[in-house]
Amino acid sequence: MSKAITLPFKQQIKTALAMALLISAIELINLLTNRSLNQFGLIPRQINGLFGIISAPFLHGSLWHYFSNIIPFTLFSVLMMQHGTARYIKVSLICTLVSGLLVWLFARQAIHVGASGLIYGYFGYLVLAGFLSGRIKLLLISLFVGISYGTLVFGILPIGRYISWESHLFGLLTGLFCAYYFNKKRSA
Repeated sequence: MSKAITLPFKQQIKTALAMALLISAIELINLLTNRSLNQFGLIPRQINGLFGIISAPFLHGSLWHYFSNIIPFTLFSVLMMQHGTARYIKVSLICTLVSGLLVWLFARQAIHVGASGLIYGYFGYLVLAGFLSGRIKLLLISLFVGISYGTLVFGILPIGRYISWESHLFGLLTGLFCAYYFNKKRSA
């Protein structure tokens, strides 16, 4: 079993902050243009909404929405990198694409925006992968995320009209699948 390649911690922080800065720059442009970029969000079952699978995680419906996403996104990015740089990239891509496609196929008609689908993917991955890994460091990360952010699970319930609970649900399921899949692949 080969050890995952991990960036030095300082570089992990810089990478997570660079991604957060990109999301923040797009948020500023979106804010200054009266949320005009949100037209590029994910629109279920509309061909022109397919681009939203990629663009939606960079867009937010309000400043509150942005702030509620940017902190866990940045923290979870650093924690994800503890599983290796390649794993971070793979899980990020899979969670974005698969959860986005599931939202496009099955979600209610609305413009879905926000990084929360990816954040829920990270959450699901981080909670399960540490337990499956058998490594103390990753298990401690799982416990930290589960205890500190465990209330995220309530976000998969359809309780808010303007909250894409579908993105939360499909992100969580995709993250859990990734944790299981990559652990099984490692074990094989």
